[in-house]
Amino acid sequence: MLLTNCAQINRDACGDHMSKTHPLRIFSGSANLPLAESVAKILKIKLGQCTTTQLKDTEIHVTIDEVVRDQDVFVIQPCSRPVNDNLMELMLYIDALRRASAHEITAVIPYYPYGRQERMARGREAISAKVVATMLESMGVGRVLYFDVHAPATQGFFDVPVDPLSALTVLADYFNKPEFANAAIVSPDVGRAKFAGRYAEILRLPLVVMHKRRDSFTETGVSHVVGDIEGKIPIVIDDVIAGGSVLQELEALFDAGALQEAYLAITHGVMLDSALKRLEDPRIKGLVITDTICQPEAVRNHPKITVVSIAGLLAEVIECIHAGKSISGLMSKAKV
Repeated sequence: MLLTNCAQINRDACGDHMSKTHPLRIFSGSANLPLAESVAKILKIKLGQCTTTQLKDTEIHVTIDEVVRDQDVFVIQPCSRPVNDNLMELMLYIDALRRASAHEITAVIPYYPYGRQERMARGREAISAKVVATMLESMGVGRVLYFDVHAPATQGFFDVPVDPLSALTVLADYFNKPEFANAAIVSPDVGRAKFAGRYAEILRLPLVVMHKRRDSFTETGVSHVVGDIEGKIPIVIDDVIAGGSVLQELEALFDAGALQEAYLAITHGVMLDSALKRLEDPRIKGLVITDTICQPEAVRNHPKITVVSIAGLLAEVIECIHAGKSISGLMSKAKV
């Protein structure tokens, strides 16, 4: 049996405008309990109780162990590996909360599942990101939050309000150091160029774009590099690192004259074994990821990997949403 915690708060915040009509409750599934606990600690709240049980036949059973009638509930559950188990657990919690008469349910999904399957690249394919959106709405969510989804157009799959959050400022703060004054922000493909441009603007660094070709469903290659990278430290940004193909593509930057001391700033660290192996390259000096995904000890203790937290930003966003305040200022806030 796996016991997970839930958090409860009913206090003024975001300029003393916190609603008292429908008290705020925060629940966590089992996918990333440390993140939920960090959010609760920042909000100075006491954790409540809920229970997830993995049955012997691999079914999942969940219960809400506290009264939630007429409450505004935020459920924190990234859907990383095992994706389908974590997604199903989230759906079951939403159903349990709805049946327990929660006033409104907000799904906080720091890592949105199937986000890279957001279109039909060829005929007779499922648009899986849309399927997830349909499932969430059919279960009764009133709002969805996620961080740095692969395709911004995913927001349009929903008919309920969606807050597409970004870890950009959290990651950019890490690189606000004198040793990165001679760096350049690198977009791994044209599709991420706008996102990379925001990094470059915040850090006041030049922007370089790699043009990528897809050789197969799992293999890609770089055709050429646009921008001045010669003699500069490359900081490659992306939304997800899984198998580490982006690490393999660094060769094109080195061939273009980049200093052989590359860094990566990536929101979601899926971190398959192949990515960890590719980090052994001595020319890769560091990988900075966030805690949207709960990492195993091998990743947390890796000498080249730094995990920065989105908990502070997420806590502010939750408070302001509950208070009916704008969160746009939080999305543009940086310490640089």
